[in-house]
Amino acid sequence: MTTYLQQAQTGVWDVRASFLPQIYFEGVTRAGGIAVLLPPQPVDPGIAGRVLARIDGLVITGGPDVDPARYGHQPHPSTNEPATERDEWEFALLEAALRQGIPVLGVCRGAQVLNAASGGTLHQHLPDVIGHTHHQKGNAVFGTSEVRTVPGTRLAALIGATSDAQCYHHQAIDRVGAGLVVSARDSDGVIEAVERDPALPGDAFVLGVQWHPEESLDDLRLFTAVVEAARTYATERAS
Repeated sequence: MTTYLQQAQTGVWDVRASFLPQIYFEGVTRAGGIAVLLPPQPVDPGIAGRVLARIDGLVITGGPDVDPARYGHQPHPSTNEPATERDEWEFALLEAALRQGIPVLGVCRGAQVLNAASGGTLHQHLPDVIGHTHHQKGNAVFGTSEVRTVPGTRLAALIGATSDAQCYHHQAIDRVGAGLVVSARDSDGVIEAVERDPALPGDAFVLGVQWHPEESLDDLRLFTAVVEAARTYATERAS
C-alpha cells in the first residue's frame, strides 16, 4: 500500500513523515491480507521491479492531486502543489505492476494515477464541470453518492448494479486512458470507477475507484477482491 509523504506532528516532533491512516490497511487485514506500506522514495524501473517481486498486490491509496504535467495540462488554480516524490514512486510502481500482471486497486487518487499512467486526463476541478461541491464538501466531511456500475464489468460482478460511495474528491477522470473502460458513474455522470478492458488478453485484476471503500469497512468486497486476486497471483507465481 502506498503512503503519504508530508509534514506530520507526533508528540514533540514536527517532521516530514511517511504515513497512512490505519483504516486503509485495516481493510486489507480484515479481508485476510497482509499489509505492507510502501513510502515514497527514490525510484527507477529496476527498484520498482525489485519491490514488486516481494509483494503480491498493489493498492495505490488516496492523497493529493496528481501533477497535471503527467497528463499534459497546465495546473488549475485549485490544484495542489505537485507531490513530485509520491508521483514518481507511484507511477513507477504502477507501470511495473501492469507489466508484471500484479493485481492493482486504486483508491481515489489511485484511480487518477491509473488513468493518467494509461494516457488519460483528469478534470482538475469538478465544481467547474458539474456546478457543485458535493464530491468534496471540505473539513474532512465525506459526501455520499450512489454509483451505478456498468453491466458486464468486473466491478458490477463485485458490488452489483448500485452502491453507496463515500466521496472526497474535487478532481475526476475526464478522458479514459488506453486499455481501461468505465465501470461506474454517479448521478452527475462523473466517472467513479475504471478497470482493465476485458477485451485485452489475460485476466489481470486492475481496478480504480474514485470513492473511499476504507471509509465503510462493513463492506469489504473491494478489499476482499484485491486480496483474493493477490493470493491467486502468488500461487501462480510460485508454481
